[in-house]
Amino acid sequence: MGLYFHSDRPVNLADTTPPLTAADKGRVALLYHFVRLQMPAVKLSEPGFLKHIDRTFRIFIPKAPAGPVTWAKYLEGLYAVDWLVCVGCLEGQNAAWEALFNARTGRSDCLLVDALRARAVRLYPRDEERQDTAVTEFWSNLIAPESEDTLPVLARYDGQRPLAPWLIRVFQNWHLSKLRQTSGVTALPDDEIALPMDAPKADGAGRWHETFVGAAHEWLGTLDDEERLLLGLRWRYRLSQREAAKLFNLNEGTLTRRTDKLRDRALEHIGGKLVADGWTGDDLEGFVLTELGSLLTDDPRLSADNLGRLLAAKGKTLPSAS
Repeated sequence: MGLYFHSDRPVNLADTTPPLTAADKGRVALLYHFVRLQMPAVKLSEPGFLKHIDRTFRIFIPKAPAGPVTWAKYLEGLYAVDWLVCVGCLEGQNAAWEALFNARTGRSDCLLVDALRARAVRLYPRDEERQDTAVTEFWSNLIAPESEDTLPVLARYDGQRPLAPWLIRVFQNWHLSKLRQTSGVTALPDDEIALPMDAPKADGAGRWHETFVGAAHEWLGTLDDEERLLLGLRWRYRLSQREAAKLFNLNEGTLTRRTDKLRDRALEHIGGKLVADGWTGDDLEGFVLTELGSLLTDDPRLSADNLGRLLAAKGKTLPSAS
């Protein structure tokens, strides 16, 4: 098998794929016409399609469950449209990149970029600069390798899982590996190993997280549109006080007071619920503000679409989400 490398870990690539039977050739031809109909804006020639489908099958073969690996099984499990989006991005197609930027994932149906930022908040709490650079670096490595002997992230996708959740998992595990390497701990396995962000926590921490989520959603329900807009622009888009004040046609002092009041109300409402439920920890404020970051980024009431509608009512437009 051939080897590709990424983040100092080898990626196996089968030397060849099984021969195509007559039935397999029919399935491949049907798939080619299907993806062209599903996303006509992404232009992919038949030779280019065949090259990429062979490449991604070779990525999948070393990871396939025990038993014969056939074209029929591979194509049956293929997420065809996600596969085409990935291939289109690798081919530099603007329509594919637009589809990826607009991809939605998770129970809240949030944008992929929001989901990545939510993971960054959890990975690097209270370090906004590192949160931003983590997401920016990952986007740049989707098609550009970290070094000459590494493979871009999108070139590792085998098409057997939905693309957006797979990218979130790769992002999460990539940065967890980096954190462990810097602390002298052995790097995590390859990105195919599932490491759920919300794994059960010890010492009852899971119970507090559930209490927090319920209280935070209650608090968000008490906000009016102006307050949701302020919260969304400050948390999701990382607008400075000056930038936000300009959008709201306010001076910076007034906006700062509004922001402080929102923060105090959040701590009072959410913290009060936690204390009433028996919280005895030392850093209640730190817990609330740290957990709040990922929840705000992931909440549909603060989604790009909803914030865009609120801003449109003011005759304004959203800042760039990149």
